[in-house]
Amino acid sequence: MASENQMKTETKSGYDFARIEAKWQKKWEDAGQFHASDSAKNRFYMLVMFSYPSGDIHIGHFRNYIIGDAVAHYNRMLGREVLHPFGWDAFGLPAEQAAIKRGLPPHEWTLHNIEVSRNTLKKVGISYDWNREVTSCLPEYYKWNQWIFLKLFERGLAYRRKSIVNFCETCNTVLANEQVQADGSCWRCKQPVGKKKLLQWYFKITDYADRLLAGLEVIDWPDRVKAMQRNWIGKSVGCDIIFKTEKGGIEIPIFTTRPDTTFGVTLMAVAPEAELLEKLEIPADRKSAVDEYIAKSLKKTELERQADTEEKDGVFTGLYAINPLSGEKVEIWVADYVLASYGTGVVMGVPAHDQRDFLFARKYNIPIKVVIKPEGERPFDPAEMIEAYVDKGEMCNSGRFDGLVGDAAIAGVAEYAEKQGVGGHRINFRLRDWLISRQRYWGTPIPIIHCPHCGEVPVPYEQLPVELPTGEIDYIPRGRSPLEDVAEWVNVDCPRCGAAARRDSDTMDTFVDSSWYLFRYCDPNNDARIFDSDKVNCWCPINLYVGGIDHATGHLIYFRFFTKFLHDLGLIDFDEPATTLFNHGMVLDDEGQKMSKSLGNAVSPMELLKEHGVDASRLAMFFTAPADKDIPWSGKTLTGIERFLQRFYRSIEQVAHCPEVVDHGKSYRLDELDDNNRDIYIRLNQTIKRFTEDFHRMQFNTCIAAIMELFGKLPAVDPPANAFYKYIFTKIIQLLAPLAPHLAEEAWEMLGNDTSIFKSHWPQHDPEAVKFDMITVAVQVNGKVRGQIEIERSLDEDSVKKAALAQANVARHVEGKEIKKVIYVKEKLVSIVFQVVRREIE
Repeated sequence: MASENQMKTETKSGYDFARIEAKWQKKWEDAGQFHASDSAKNRFYMLVMFSYPSGDIHIGHFRNYIIGDAVAHYNRMLGREVLHPFGWDAFGLPAEQAAIKRGLPPHEWTLHNIEVSRNTLKKVGISYDWNREVTSCLPEYYKWNQWIFLKLFERGLAYRRKSIVNFCETCNTVLANEQVQADGSCWRCKQPVGKKKLLQWYFKITDYADRLLAGLEVIDWPDRVKAMQRNWIGKSVGCDIIFKTEKGGIEIPIFTTRPDTTFGVTLMAVAPEAELLEKLEIPADRKSAVDEYIAKSLKKTELERQADTEEKDGVFTGLYAINPLSGEKVEIWVADYVLASYGTGVVMGVPAHDQRDFLFARKYNIPIKVVIKPEGERPFDPAEMIEAYVDKGEMCNSGRFDGLVGDAAIAGVAEYAEKQGVGGHRINFRLRDWLISRQRYWGTPIPIIHCPHCGEVPVPYEQLPVELPTGEIDYIPRGRSPLEDVAEWVNVDCPRCGAAARRDSDTMDTFVDSSWYLFRYCDPNNDARIFDSDKVNCWCPINLYVGGIDHATGHLIYFRFFTKFLHDLGLIDFDEPATTLFNHGMVLDDEGQKMSKSLGNAVSPMELLKEHGVDASRLAMFFTAPADKDIPWSGKTLTGIERFLQRFYRSIEQVAHCPEVVDHGKSYRLDELDDNNRDIYIRLNQTIKRFTEDFHRMQFNTCIAAIMELFGKLPAVDPPANAFYKYIFTKIIQLLAPLAPHLAEEAWEMLGNDTSIFKSHWPQHDPEAVKFDMITVAVQVNGKVRGQIEIERSLDEDSVKKAALAQANVARHVEGKEIKKVIYVKEKLVSIVFQVVRREIE
């Protein structure tokens, strides 16, 4: 007895998607249709972000991948050689946790998932070049992670130090700052992240902070992503002021953007995890209180410590520092509103001129000293202040600097501190070095051997890769690397002196894998080198990179850093990895949550594809919302899409009866067509123009709407089987091809073509035909018509408003005015309203 799905497929007339999709997927694979040639010219590199193989792909992945696939197909039709590869981000927490949950070795579980997901992607018909597939958990790939590590180590950019780090007790591993979310939770398990003091490996990404900022000016990335990166890097121009402890003379360099307030410092606030606390000899009568406070503070999240709603607290150490400019004693406090991740982990407290310090001083009866006042006015009385005065102003109670104002005051103090050897100009960054150590099994082993005589010894290049051991291993993390307990692996001889030594047992952050994978796709099977530079320079940088905005301050910073480092090694000619970035929207479940395997709400696309077909599912996903917007997936759009595809396919069957061969280079003349065909020809060319423009903006939903609108204007039943209508349908099929590739290939073949539609040329609109799509719109200024503009009917609202404001007479009437609003009444009127400050003389 046939299954319900089979019966549905069999009862559908005409469009048999199961047969068509299987047919073309086999043809593509047999022909090696999507294998990119390194020798070709006019190249286009289309890349979608790596996939975590912690299970089969879900509907969210499906949306992501079809966006990249549509762009890849479109560029093929523009005559470009397209590199569209795929691979697996196979190391790290997602895969390891899923494997442990099932009681399987991580490599077994991961490789199984890769096979399942690969088969799913092939059934989806994504046009990947599978000859270039890479898998990060295989030694032939992670060997080059280790190679990069050693290159960084040689240049002092990979180093090991003991410090307070983010530690997730649930995942039992440390996390980089970028992997702690804004609410203080782990990026993976969403549980609160605490702190621990551990010896860890870091990459010195801070050396590249300025270049990471500068590069944002030359890449076509969303403004939101660039703003997030600028904020994360956090460049501040300021000054160092070097305080010293009263006892012992320990230097405490303080970074400040307001050196003009230095004479008002009455306390030093030290972060609970700051390294300075290890150097200070806390008096015995204060030691237990300080230790207790530090322990309590380290249990809080950074969000809790920084929240404006939280009352700030601290503990006095019993120690004092000396202000280098005033010579006054300053109390040293430990306060958890200060973070060790910024500057030196110590801030100078100026209660009169910083609101947090003001509240802190009032709470603990710390003196408040006013040293900045509004220019020309008397200084505030500290006893009468209800809040800090934080604006720039005139210096007072500051000795030789009294009377200096604003920026001149800031510069004057900084220059004096520099001349006196107690500070000077400095640029500070919020960005911290990238912590890459992980106390987990499933990752790239760090290629360092610890020798009791030689110290940290790099593994010789010829001994790479240092492979992960397999066999009887306890993979369960317990706060230290499971590799420490694999004696036959961890115990080795020192490569330098031959003494008994130990391998480093930590593994690398999984984000190392994804920081350079784009280059390996260009030369995936190179055993001798990380890649052939000529091949990479031919394909890279990526022309379009597609992925989620959730990687803005993690992966998207890291792979920019690696690109700049590989450029510095002389391996590549460019130092930005991707010219253009597109952030796709997420697929949400019924409760508005992002679909994710880790949340257990992921929906497999396979049942959807079996029942409705790949192309119908693609079109429904594209049609539901613009590609950059989140969508709550329900599949309701599928009904309308399926009706359209059935009607479209029947029309193709009718038109295919025409024996005439269409000349794809033929250009019809409007004056040669009768009125009905003339109208259809105009609509076709308007659609080609609109579709192409919207496709460039990745607005696939309006592209589909344009095709449906055009199709609706054609004869509904038995369209004429003549050369003109055959021409019309060939153009529609070409437009549809990037979005519904299987159907397009079938229809293309039905109309008598013997080569792939993706080897045909993208339709170009006839400029003469789209002239009929121009409209005239009046422009009002404060209710009076001041001009008119001629625009294309399909022009977007922002462009219409810009054109209205640029019209000569309109521009004259709004010059120097404060415009309050601009209103566009579609295809009729633009109304500009400005603030009237006096009666206008006409």
